[in-house]
Amino acid sequence: MESDEGVGNGDHQAQVIVVGAGPAGSAAALHLARAGVDVLLLEKGTFPRDKVCGDGLTPRGVQQLVRMGVDIDAPGWMRTKGMRWVCGGRQVHIDWPRSGSHPDFGLTRSRHDFDDILARHAVAAGARLCLETRATGPLTDRAGRIVGVSAVTGADKQPRTYRAPVVIAADGASARTALAMGLERDRGKPMATAARRYYRSEARTHDPYLELWADLRCSRTGRDLPGYGWIFPLGDGRVNVGLGALPHRGHGTVDLRATMDRWMARMPAHWELREENAESPLRSAALPMGFNRRPQYGRGLLLVGDSGGMVSPWSGEGIVQAMEAGEVAAETVALALHRPEGPGREQALHQYASEVNRRWGRYYRLGNTVADLVFARYGYRPLLNRRVMASPALVRTLARLLTHGSDAPTDDLSDSVVRGVVRMVPASGRRARDLETRRR
Repeated sequence: MESDEGVGNGDHQAQVIVVGAGPAGSAAALHLARAGVDVLLLEKGTFPRDKVCGDGLTPRGVQQLVRMGVDIDAPGWMRTKGMRWVCGGRQVHIDWPRSGSHPDFGLTRSRHDFDDILARHAVAAGARLCLETRATGPLTDRAGRIVGVSAVTGADKQPRTYRAPVVIAADGASARTALAMGLERDRGKPMATAARRYYRSEARTHDPYLELWADLRCSRTGRDLPGYGWIFPLGDGRVNVGLGALPHRGHGTVDLRATMDRWMARMPAHWELREENAESPLRSAALPMGFNRRPQYGRGLLLVGDSGGMVSPWSGEGIVQAMEAGEVAAETVALALHRPEGPGREQALHQYASEVNRRWGRYYRLGNTVADLVFARYGYRPLLNRRVMASPALVRTLARLLTHGSDAPTDDLSDSVVRGVVRMVPASGRRARDLETRRR
């Protein structure tokens, strides 16, 4: 895939600039291009590339790939039937629901080429991709509104400027563009850390379930891990093994490497999850959760994905939210650009934040509270106690809650319960602030 190497002034101007070609940025660029918008997609690296990720997608994520036109039947994709939860010597299987609102299967694929696939689809739709182009700062007008970005491009880091009336920040957890515009992270919202490693394992590589362990112990304190471990099959002889943890001010940080080693020692020998079968180093990354950076729109800048802290505080899932937010941002911007510059366009752009809040606001507010009061203190073990794991109805309801798999009306009782619980959360205003204050 070639970088856009244009040299004329026109080549550095567009209707929209998207900073970052991860799932959020590529989704936004693809949907914008399909709407006929001239969009520049700036990516600091090249493809393929490695990213720290669990490599698993729920049916909600599969739906987004289908909407983007990705061929999920091509080689390299592996379908999953559901999740397997392991806790206290017990395990339970939860198949993905057959509700009709989402596909009834999940997918796994390594992020090594996942982002490349999405970026290629954005280019095929008409987006202009500039590889090895690192945005170094926003360009603003006298009113402080963003009108483009400065950047360095290529191995020789040539300075360039890219101008557009709207900029979408999809530059990941670093959120450099948002920070440069004065949008600081809300430190009262959760920020998890995840680490993962690839292993060769013929015994586990074709497992049809995403396996989650809720009974891991921290190596230093012996406390329950304030998170969970995972084993995700990739179908190519490898598995993705990792764990994530939420820090708690009273318990200190978690040594993910030592905790991972302690967990690996519990694995059956025939799984072959040993040092000699490791295919990568242990790598870690931050997971900005629960809308920990706001506003999602302001002064010409939209935040999507990790840049806007859109990782789920319930599960640590982020790819689904990134792709969905990219589509929402694209639809909002495409409609806004049909209005002349001024108050009317600005009003239309502000609808992005309203739509993001409508989709995830209540769900994330509840998740932030549960993350602080339960996950960060006791891990997931309290939710997966003996009574819950013995009840198919409770397990199914909890699974829908953790994966946000029930936002569309159905006749399923579990979906109805979850939607009812989420609707009880304050939507906005004083009650929402009171809930956040109590959580802290």
